[in-house]
Amino acid sequence: MPDDAEIIERVLHGEIDRFAELIARHRQQVLKIVSGHVPADHIAEVAHDAFVRAYRSLSRFSQRVPFEHWLSRLAVRTCYDFWRAQRRADVPVSTLTADQSGWLDRALAAESDERFREQADRRESLEVLDWALSRLSADDRLVLTLVALEGRSAREAADLLGWSVVNVKVRGYRARRKLRALFLQEWERQHHDHTS
Repeated sequence: MPDDAEIIERVLHGEIDRFAELIARHRQQVLKIVSGHVPADHIAEVAHDAFVRAYRSLSRFSQRVPFEHWLSRLAVRTCYDFWRAQRRADVPVSTLTADQSGWLDRALAAESDERFREQADRRESLEVLDWALSRLSADDRLVLTLVALEGRSAREAADLLGWSVVNVKVRGYRARRKLRALFLQEWERQHHDHTS
């Protein structure tokens, strides 16, 4: 069975149908990355775009890193570009259900990380988090997803995003502050509405 480097060499020398072998070999890896970063109804589209980009960029693959790593980085960048291209839907916060609003109240009023983590296990927390993440820039959304939600190190995230470790740390810090500000702003808005 030929390795990735051999298949790439053959594709570059005109056997373009051999690229299907690379897709079959790395499809699950790309789908796993993409499914963690884009809405479910866009996973197939973004994964397809990642493979199209890989094919178009194959001549620039230097083989200094394993193909799998290069493809992972390309998949993350494709997710990044997906969010940059998306228009932010102007979804009013009033679309949150009573349970979701309640969770938001409890999460903001929580005095400890432990209590917040207990609340985060609930389905509503994921919906509120998705709502908040949708209001962040593509950079902020990806860095938070990679580091805070997926638990990757700053070095791993930097490698996947093509950024410096310092940039990942700074952007992560700023993105967490923006996320907290979004939650606080909504909490204050809801409490103001209740007292009016």
